[in-house]
Amino acid sequence: MVASTSSAARGTEKSPSAFRTISEVSNELEVPQHVLRFWESKFAQVRPLKRGGGRRYYRPEDIGLLRSIRNLLYDDGYTIKGVQRLLREGGSKSVMAGKEAAAPATGRANIKSSVPLSAPASGEGLSQRVRADLTEVLGELEELRDLLNKAGF
Repeated sequence: MVASTSSAARGTEKSPSAFRTISEVSNELEVPQHVLRFWESKFAQVRPLKRGGGRRYYRPEDIGLLRSIRNLLYDDGYTIKGVQRLLREGGSKSVMAGKEAAAPATGRANIKSSVPLSAPASGEGLSQRVRADLTEVLGELEELRDLLNKAGF
């Protein structure tokens, strides 16, 4: 039988106030590590401590903010620009406190319900709002493509 080296198996779980590594945060939030690094580049409020060799250590408040960002993006349907707007207008504490629900829905990408199924491929007939949403999504996809290209993918 192979002995486990995880902290839970050894009975040495970290305290709630302990700093976490990127792999621990990734597991806790169920988000890949590269996504956490990407969010760091998009949200100035996410600033983990970096030690020698660039190793990241996340404070409990960093994890709370990342959890809120994750929920806004994945559960509530916000775009990255929408979450950036919320953070800019209300600050990270209001986003973490859940006050984003009171914010206008301008940061949400509600494209599924806005685009008629019979919309021409040329984009004619789309409302200005849908056109703006699609342009925003295209910009985010192009940024992701550029990041992937730089990373060698």
